[in-house]
Amino acid sequence: MRKILHADCDCFYAAVEMLRHPEWREVPIAIGGRTEQRGVIATCNYPARAFGVRSAMSTARALRLCPQLILVPPDFERYRAVSAEIQSLFHELTPLVEPLSLDEAYLDVSAVTDFQGSATWMARWLKEEALKRTGITLSLGVAANKFLAKIASDWEKPDGLTVITPETSDAFIRQLPVGKLHGVGPATLARLTRLGITTCEDMRTTPLTTLAEHFGKFGTRLHELAHGIDERPVRVERERKSISVEHTFDHDLPDLPACLERLPALLERLTSRHARHDQPVLAKQFVKIRFSNFESTTLESLLPASTTTLPSANSFALLMEQAWQRGHRPVRLLGVGVRLKAREDAQQLGLF
Repeated sequence: MRKILHADCDCFYAAVEMLRHPEWREVPIAIGGRTEQRGVIATCNYPARAFGVRSAMSTARALRLCPQLILVPPDFERYRAVSAEIQSLFHELTPLVEPLSLDEAYLDVSAVTDFQGSATWMARWLKEEALKRTGITLSLGVAANKFLAKIASDWEKPDGLTVITPETSDAFIRQLPVGKLHGVGPATLARLTRLGITTCEDMRTTPLTTLAEHFGKFGTRLHELAHGIDERPVRVERERKSISVEHTFDHDLPDLPACLERLPALLERLTSRHARHDQPVLAKQFVKIRFSNFESTTLESLLPASTTTLPSANSFALLMEQAWQRGHRPVRLLGVGVRLKAREDAQQLGLF
């Protein structure tokens, strides 16, 4: 039986800022860009969340919800430094650490013999040490797979520790709302609700053929998660899947020609970012557009086999034109990028 931890720093960026400014602990603060730059909220502390402020929300809306909100520009250099301390702590426990971002990671502690092999004690030690060394509180989830461990870490936030044992996992999963399942967003949740599926118990009683009919391959995945099945290993090395750049404009771009005028600058940044990698094999190119009404679209196209050089500006321009026709309105964000071929797919077989 595997023992997986999911560690998640509570409102990480805001927590780092509150360490530097203790007077902010009881007042609403948020990390994000300025309103005049069309900024968005990266994260906020719990006093701000009480007003309805959330990550990925526009700064303008956050300030309408909470006029007294203290807006703090991000200091990623400092956040990375604190994250490195916490990641180092994880590695003291086990070498099997899969970072997901600066503030969260999976740990496979199945083979750890310290703490008498108790994953619960290991989680408590991590929480105590992280607070003592960095001042950051962690929420930990303990379970037999990544799916359950991640749900558990969010169960009693902030400063939580939730353990889902093999003996309790089945009952826990049965009552779990389907909205908690990874990949179930608002649109999928609405479709599931129309089918009368609101809990994992409902999902279990729904024929797999019905799920596949309505959700394709994802229907099979939903069926597995509703039964607590998740065989994904903790990956020490995370393979990069894409290289991309994007930009949110201070003022909406009014039409397609204005978008095409911004394409060379985006491609220059993409070329610079691509050059940092060792000639990865490219699978697709794509363009992303977010319109003035906040609706987004992404259009991509396949590239020839074994391509390692970036596509031409003309091919990106053609994709951008086709993508813009989907919304045919002013644009607030443009992005361009390439999807990378999986390492095992990119390797050429030898003759013998």
